[in-house]
Amino acid sequence: MADVQKLMIPDFVQMKKEGKKITEITAYSYPQALLVDEAGIDMILVGDSLGMVELGYAGTTGVTMDEMLEHVKPVVRAVKRCHVVGDMPFMSYNISKEQAITNCGRMFKEGGCDSIKLEGGQDFAPTVQAIVKAGIPVFGHIGLTPQTSSALGGFKVQGKSVDAAKKVLDDAIALDQAGAFAITLEAIPRQLAQIITQKVKCITIGIGGGIECDGQVLVFHDILGLFKRFTPKFVKVYANIWDLELKAVQDYIGEVREKKFPSDEYTFTMKEEALDEIRKYAHI
Repeated sequence: MADVQKLMIPDFVQMKKEGKKITEITAYSYPQALLVDEAGIDMILVGDSLGMVELGYAGTTGVTMDEMLEHVKPVVRAVKRCHVVGDMPFMSYNISKEQAITNCGRMFKEGGCDSIKLEGGQDFAPTVQAIVKAGIPVFGHIGLTPQTSSALGGFKVQGKSVDAAKKVLDDAIALDQAGAFAITLEAIPRQLAQIITQKVKCITIGIGGGIECDGQVLVFHDILGLFKRFTPKFVKVYANIWDLELKAVQDYIGEVREKKFPSDEYTFTMKEEALDEIRKYAHI
């Protein structure tokens, strides 16, 4: 991949114009990022979903800036082609524009990512505008926003009624006008996502938003069957890696206990004359 060029924001703008779908997936570690970059993914989101799939939290709100940075850095080191998006954790940008710029600056500068993502619509448009003005590309996130899901009534589809759909649309327009280069549309009706995609200049990435979005994102652990607590409706499991890994570990345990591993194939030996000397030395 020495000759592969890094994907930048103008590349995604051009893809939207040409109708080429953009692919995005989460990754939280060096080996995961190596794999998905080699596979040809366009974007990697180092998402705060790591709280659940990597750190064992019940949700995303407990994730800290330091934890996010610890996972962003190895992902950035791994990739050659992918555009890396660093997710801003809950309460790292909510208090003031100054706080948001400071923490987004840390993610952008210390983490080395290509852009940052934050949740929120019209209320956060002024914050987004300030971050963009500071020179940091912003990826928005509306519809179902996991960090504030309790205020939305839980993990439910958003924008189903006329009034709710108008609000999601207004959120998208506000973020677009504030300078966000992309917006995640999570768990909204596909018809609404299509209208938003046609209305805004920025790119739209769906996760439960339907095929009309400019691109799609899913969680690495979800598509590989590695997260067993729940599987959202919008997730397609492409491989059941959990069962393969489970069997491999169980086979290893069994072979060790049955004295089948390590066999001669996996061991080292000494010449007999050297071994005789060592036996004498050890009085065996």
